[in-house]
Amino acid sequence: MTRKSTLAIFAITASALALAACSQAVAPADNAAMADNMAIDDGTMTDDAMPADNVGATSQSVGFTGGDGASLGSVTVTENAGGVTMAIRATGMPAGVHGIHLHEKGLCDGPKFESAGAHWNPGLKQHGRDNPAGAHAGDLANLTVAADGSASTSIPVAGAMMASGNMMLADADGTVLVVHAKADDYRTDPSGDSGDRIACAVVAKGR
Repeated sequence: MTRKSTLAIFAITASALALAACSQAVAPADNAAMADNMAIDDGTMTDDAMPADNVGATSQSVGFTGGDGASLGSVTVTENAGGVTMAIRATGMPAGVHGIHLHEKGLCDGPKFESAGAHWNPGLKQHGRDNPAGAHAGDLANLTVAADGSASTSIPVAGAMMASGNMMLADADGTVLVVHAKADDYRTDPSGDSGDRIACAVVAKGR
């Protein structure tokens, strides 16, 4: 074997040994990275990464109660950029057209629900959308209940928010949604001549 051949073999062998050493040095780091990836892939989360309960929640559903304590359906309150929407699902309510309003205190003490106070009125206006000095923020569209006691409708409340802003439902007193015995005439102060309070749902408790 010539001297040149011997030197070439020596150089190749040295290169192979150097590459092997580099591979062994890098492997632990690669394995650690792979372990981290596996921890993420199997759904494992640290305490810092766990989401808090109800973070980002934008809706809640609460029940309607009649003056005798009977369950009369539910209302789901959903907050969005422009206010809130009240999705009403009535069951067992008297058939006909009923005034429905947000009231200023988060209490539904039967049988007459007087604990709910007056209409929710942060703007200090008079009652009714057809009143030149109205309307209360809590004045909503009439609810029509079918002959079988059921109703399903969604009513927007522009500008309202659950727990922030100037039109906050979850303020110190809270807010309830009240169904009245008669239709709201949308004009007569203070309640549109809508009669007795026959159903109530606490949409935001007082603080």
